[in-house]
Amino acid sequence: MVESEVKPIRLLIVDDQPIVLAGLRTLLGLSGRIQVIGEAETVAVAIEETGRLAPDVVLLDLRLSDGSGVEACREIRRHYPAVRVLVLTSCMDDEAVLAAMMGGAHGYLLKSVRIDDLSRAIEKVAAGETVLDPALTQTALTRTKSSPAGPALSAQEGRIMALLAEGRTNKEIAASLDLSEKTVKNYLSNIFHKLNVTRRSQAVALFARRLPG
Repeated sequence: MVESEVKPIRLLIVDDQPIVLAGLRTLLGLSGRIQVIGEAETVAVAIEETGRLAPDVVLLDLRLSDGSGVEACREIRRHYPAVRVLVLTSCMDDEAVLAAMMGGAHGYLLKSVRIDDLSRAIEKVAAGETVLDPALTQTALTRTKSSPAGPALSAQEGRIMALLAEGRTNKEIAASLDLSEKTVKNYLSNIFHKLNVTRRSQAVALFARRLPG
């Protein structure tokens, strides 16, 4: 009974492939925790429907018929700052990750993600967390370790960033690494200073972008 009283997450799905829209609408609707309130296939309609429907989360592909999902993300975040944006795309390019996160996205997942993991990611983003696909997180770890360029992160800072990229809260990071929340905050402050960023999503994007050479 308590579960039925929880307000479902209002979701707008943006993708230019009708079969993808239909599949996501059907599968995500099965969870009972997510309510698909609308769909859009273009940048223009995505922005218009966000304003009309006021979703909690926009699930957004980056490749749309009339432009880039990054453009849609920027406009949605600019006009409707309370709306959260989760990118779901087949594009694994680190430049796309950076562009999306700098554009205000709160998460970035690949279309190979399992539906249960996608549902959980939507819930995390709706709750204010940042999510990055585990495949991208692993790539980021490899690149960060081997990259001679840019500010170097310590081993502990790298572990903290990996957990941050998974969408963990400060409390969860502290528990995972047996640290106090204050210590985690201090680490993050130092990391943000090194990367010259002010937001968690920006730090995650730069962490994922770092390439060797």
